[in-house]
Amino acid sequence: MLAVGRGGVVSGDGVRSWIVTATSLDATALRGLMGTFRDALISHRNVLNLLNVYPVPDGDTGSNMTMTVESVVVELEGLDTGDSPGMVEVADAISHGSLMGARGNSGVILSQVLRGLAAKFAEAEAVDGRALADGLVAASEAAYRAVMAPVEGTILTVVRESSVAAEVVAEGGGDLRAVAEAARSAGGESLARTPELLPVLAKAGVVDAGGSGYLLLLDAMLTVVDGRPLPDPPEVAAPATEGRPDDHGADGATGTRYEVMYFLDAPDGLVDGFKKAWAALGDSIVVVGGDGVWNCHVHTDDIGGAIEAGIAVGRPNRIRVTDLFEEVEEQAWVRDQILIDAEDVGDPVPCAVVAVANGPGIRDIFRSLGVRRVVAGGQSMNPSTADLLAAVEAVPAHDVVVLPNNGNVVAAAEQVDAQSDKNVRVVPTRGITEGFASLLEYDPQSTAEDNRTAMAAAAEAVVAGEVTVAVRDSGSDVGDISEGDHLGLTGGRVRVVANTLFEATTGLLNEMIDDSHEIVTVIVGEGAEEAITAAIVSWLEAEHPGVEVEVHDGSQPLYPYFLGVE
Repeated sequence: MLAVGRGGVVSGDGVRSWIVTATSLDATALRGLMGTFRDALISHRNVLNLLNVYPVPDGDTGSNMTMTVESVVVELEGLDTGDSPGMVEVADAISHGSLMGARGNSGVILSQVLRGLAAKFAEAEAVDGRALADGLVAASEAAYRAVMAPVEGTILTVVRESSVAAEVVAEGGGDLRAVAEAARSAGGESLARTPELLPVLAKAGVVDAGGSGYLLLLDAMLTVVDGRPLPDPPEVAAPATEGRPDDHGADGATGTRYEVMYFLDAPDGLVDGFKKAWAALGDSIVVVGGDGVWNCHVHTDDIGGAIEAGIAVGRPNRIRVTDLFEEVEEQAWVRDQILIDAEDVGDPVPCAVVAVANGPGIRDIFRSLGVRRVVAGGQSMNPSTADLLAAVEAVPAHDVVVLPNNGNVVAAAEQVDAQSDKNVRVVPTRGITEGFASLLEYDPQSTAEDNRTAMAAAAEAVVAGEVTVAVRDSGSDVGDISEGDHLGLTGGRVRVVANTLFEATTGLLNEMIDDSHEIVTVIVGEGAEEAITAAIVSWLEAEHPGVEVEVHDGSQPLYPYFLGVE
């Protein structure tokens, strides 16, 4: 049996090989192409992320493109049912996997590139030079159709100009290798010109990230065709400017706060009207699919309106909402999936609590306070509405309270009630310590509505703060930020910039504590040291002798300390 493997097609004896002639690819080699493309994206992911001109992890092009192609590979692996699948089956799997797995604007556009290629490949017994050229033309057309207001200097331009070159060589009788080389050469030249077409790229000193990711598909094609090695990731400096999410998106998005994505079950004939409704609400609009299933993406300030537009024509599902303003840089800990606790402890109750958290220590504390399900997530790892809905449906209670514990998760959590037959209420906690405090007022015998009122009041009494490390140069209300600086944040804003973790933490605590406060909670995460924590406690005892200090091990990533003052 053959299966898509990392870097090739792996046979039952573990030997990597390509079933390929000098001039064409069959179905098995096409599967290998997707595996090789996935591998190339994995190795280049961090470089592609650095090409972004904004510090928002969920919008990171490399991560989104990688997850999109990973979904394709998983779909292809599912074809292994005994008989070797043919070209039509493989092409259909590429098309379906890319549609259902698309993440972010860049992932959705890439899915259209792959679907355009797959549609033409399905018509061929084998992919030769002519089929590749036809596929690239179809890919370009599909990508442009997906975007309501296409902007040049993006992946759209790179795909189009590479397809033009491929068509010229194919018309002249060029074989698969010649067509692929022509497409790669023209695409590389097109990518180099993207800063000339898009000022934000020129200002940042980078080329388009999506176009760079697309070229890896052509590199993977050449690897499969003649065995040449994939290119190594280049050295790339961080962008020289700060931007906003999708400042250089394929449709020129600007200024809106939220990214809303969902799948829409709706008749094809109603989708044009749906797109027009979205056009009045936001930008960066991408709606792709067909046969009653559509993958929809928009940047907007009106979350409710964006979802209601879908309800007006069909059924939105797997809703994901991301706050594009408040996100912090991702680091290596970011996972490619959201995990939900498999365990549920205790008997059924009238009202249960679902919480979002990351870090084994924090999850244990939430469980000890009565939380039935913990959805792993938080900064840079936002669970979708579907993830939260799954947790809500799993708990043994008809009434459910959700604690987002992160400002980026609140909007997604607020969509759960409309998707569930249960009574779901959200306490809009924006930090872990707020979540802990709210649970002191949780009554499992009460209703979700009454619990929300009591728990929200308890959460509001807490001043929450976080300490982290800057991963790139930036600016703030309190001064310039350099990569490696320690930052203290409260109320969603940077309040302290310091050289050391101790200085950032104590400086932030000074900003948070006043004479009315009695308790300081310190949640210790990755990157903290026992000696520094002890020094912080000693400082509190000396500088604020009237407060009680509680220290807990949270083991959370990204943030050495979560702080709560009440």
